[in-house]
Amino acid sequence: MLPANTPNQRPPDARLLVADASGRLRHASRDRLPYLLRPGDLLVANDAATLPASLCGKHLRTGTEIEVRLAGRRSIAADAVREFDAVVFGPGDYLTRTEDRPAPPALRPGDSLALGPLRATVQRLLGHPRLVALRFAGRPDAIRAGIARHGRPIQYAHVEQPLALWDVWTSIAAVPVAFEPPSAGFILDWRMMGELAERQIGFATLTHAAGISSTGDAQLDARLPFDEPYLLPESTVHAIERTRARGSRVVALGTTVVRALEHAGAGGTPLRSGAGIATQRIGRDTRLRITDAIVTGTHEPRSSHYELLRAFAGASLLERISEQLEHDAYRTHEFGDSLLLERQVRALARPMCASCKLSPALA
Repeated sequence: MLPANTPNQRPPDARLLVADASGRLRHASRDRLPYLLRPGDLLVANDAATLPASLCGKHLRTGTEIEVRLAGRRSIAADAVREFDAVVFGPGDYLTRTEDRPAPPALRPGDSLALGPLRATVQRLLGHPRLVALRFAGRPDAIRAGIARHGRPIQYAHVEQPLALWDVWTSIAAVPVAFEPPSAGFILDWRMMGELAERQIGFATLTHAAGISSTGDAQLDARLPFDEPYLLPESTVHAIERTRARGSRVVALGTTVVRALEHAGAGGTPLRSGAGIATQRIGRDTRLRITDAIVTGTHEPRSSHYELLRAFAGASLLERISEQLEHDAYRTHEFGDSLLLERQVRALARPMCASCKLSPALA
């Protein structure tokens, strides 16, 4: 796969690799997605807007230049902006590969950080020298304003030109709570929304604080994804229930949607609306209860996103998908091409959908 190095959400040559429930692969233009779904399906998207979560500043005890990347929070409530988990780097910027970024100075509880107009205090280390719990000083409205004015989108070296905030907002972006863009949603535009409606394909949203994709440290990357808060609207729960009742499929637009829906529907209990924190890992041993298919980016093996795909497909199919993506030079990373992956037939036997009291639809 080739890194997508231009911040173009919907390039005209964007491609979609389709892997159906029996394991067959085929290529399509990405804008054909509405015609690859079935009438009656429900497409669920993450409407989180992306924070400018990269904050440059200074570690005041040592005077060292640092970069703070906000990476976790306990709630997406509007005033819940005083406390964040964050990954801290030493001097440098995104033009240096994340893996090559220097470590920050030795961080201690009580250390003060000057981040533009903001002041933050290290509350504690979170099991790694780069990962800390921070508390910002000031009123919530002042903290939000400081992040908006001083922060930049988190960026990686494969995109050389600086990202603007609008580069990382999807067409349906609403509340700014994501640390990195829910980039599967880049596929959407208003023309596609109209085509989904014409094809009688339902559309619903949830809000999930999409986390960071890389910390530059193998030990810390192994802990990804971090816990991520979400809000599942009652209207989306009802849409899922109606979809199940007519024997149709729930299609997740992105890994964050899978994580939120499967957390909200865990344990065989009825799918519940409201706020939650997705703490689970989804992978090979996960029994999916809500989602029947996923539209996602093209992920590299061993990444946390790739591991989630193991809940949809066995190792042999994922290997074939990776080989096909490599052979045909699909583009990867957030501005790359896409994959439509249906849950494999062998994985379709699962418990009754407790939310709607009907057996889940088979893809």
